[in-house]
Amino acid sequence: MGSIITTEGDGDGDINFNQPLIQESSGKDEAIDFPNQNVDQQNRDLTTRVWIESKNLWVIVGPSIFSRVAIYTMNVITQAFSGHLGDVELAAISIANTVIVGFNFGLLLGMASALETLCGQAFGAKRYHMMGIYMQRSWIVLSLCCFLLLPFYVFATPLLKLLGQTDEVAEVSGVVAVWLIPLHFSFAFQFPLQRFLQSQLKASVIAWVSLLGLLINVLTSWLFVYVLDYGVVGAAVSLDISWWVLVFGLYGYTVCGCCPLTWTGFSMEAISGLWEFLKLSAASGVMLCLENWYYRILILMTGHLKNATIAVDALSICMSINGWELMIPLAFFAGAGVRVANELGAGNGKAAKFATIVSVAQSTVIGLIFCVLIMVLGNKVAYIFSTSSDVLQAIDKMAVLLGITILLNSVQPVLSGVAVGSGWQASVAYLNLGCYYIIGLPLGFLMGWVFKFGVMGVWGGMLLGGTSIQTVILAIITARFDWEKEAEKASTRMRKLSSPNNGYQSETLN
Repeated sequence: MGSIITTEGDGDGDINFNQPLIQESSGKDEAIDFPNQNVDQQNRDLTTRVWIESKNLWVIVGPSIFSRVAIYTMNVITQAFSGHLGDVELAAISIANTVIVGFNFGLLLGMASALETLCGQAFGAKRYHMMGIYMQRSWIVLSLCCFLLLPFYVFATPLLKLLGQTDEVAEVSGVVAVWLIPLHFSFAFQFPLQRFLQSQLKASVIAWVSLLGLLINVLTSWLFVYVLDYGVVGAAVSLDISWWVLVFGLYGYTVCGCCPLTWTGFSMEAISGLWEFLKLSAASGVMLCLENWYYRILILMTGHLKNATIAVDALSICMSINGWELMIPLAFFAGAGVRVANELGAGNGKAAKFATIVSVAQSTVIGLIFCVLIMVLGNKVAYIFSTSSDVLQAIDKMAVLLGITILLNSVQPVLSGVAVGSGWQASVAYLNLGCYYIIGLPLGFLMGWVFKFGVMGVWGGMLLGGTSIQTVILAIITARFDWEKEAEKASTRMRKLSSPNNGYQSETLN
């Protein structure tokens, strides 16, 4: 486990280390350098510090916004091509993507976010060799999880019938789900590759590969659906190909010499330490999937209200608008996670705190702008999706709730990103369970059915009872953080999850 670190506080948050984080001489020099860099940064004026931190942040956030929008658009394009085949085909590809793939997507994406903690902190600590090892461990864990989740695809038809879908839609959705199994396995490799590259500030590569995947998706969708007339199966295969282009593009960049310090080839060391890695991955998966499923449940609950057709259409459009805008705070989620992890790994607790403040502030300002736009424009944005006067009128009534949701979602994901960067996913998973499913869902049910406020009551109850409470608690926890202690925990985690024979202590790189 390595040496025990003891600290003495001097009353203003500074910490003196009685023993070095890394015992070899090179490690000791690095342990001294990072706090000195931190002091230099603090001595700069506030405007300069904000500018420098913003540049570091947007190196990740800018490309992340583009790549997330590109990937999101791939699904939209697939649905658009399927929509020209018929209503059943559109419903089948939408349900297979939203229910079957969406359920597994959230879990696997969350599990991969463990790499944001480990790779981010390893990069900050200059233990570059371990980043490739962590990614290989993530590939192993997520691949095994993909096999365990296969029954959701194989038995999609009876599962969807059990959830109330018509036989015709369930049968076609089941066929589509089976053809989407290659897409399912691409998650196990693409998600870790993304986080591996993000953690070393190579997010621009992800953006370029995402653009390539989007272009190939358009080409193959046209080829398989219109030219070769493969129907909805062709649309599914097009999505498979596009996602594997992302995998091979990122993998090719990684192994072809572009990451010489962090990728040193396949290693048997990846097999060791899998249990500790699995525990952190599981906590990350539960944390994110509980958030991912929450608003999906909102639509399902609304569908069981009386005369809910117009309400469900309006709510679905509101969630689509929210989904597009959510790509921005999710990019800040990635940026905040990487910046906090890098600084904690480097032993710079105060710099991690400053990175958190800048990330939350900038995302909140952007969210506030979109919130005001939605409230001012009302249902005008919804003309993109529908021209039905009844649906547009319902959306106009929901504009306030949509604006508040966008504002809260500009803060909450960033705080969750800080949690991922700090490695306290398990605590946030419990918080999400309590706020979303013990408070939010019952309150939504109460407001929607008992007090008969309909869809506004369901959404409002879940928003105020779940999202808002969770955001406030996360903000309080983050504000009261002992950042220097978190930096100590990061160094402890690095030693615990590092293989004892990898030689990382003597191989830290300048």
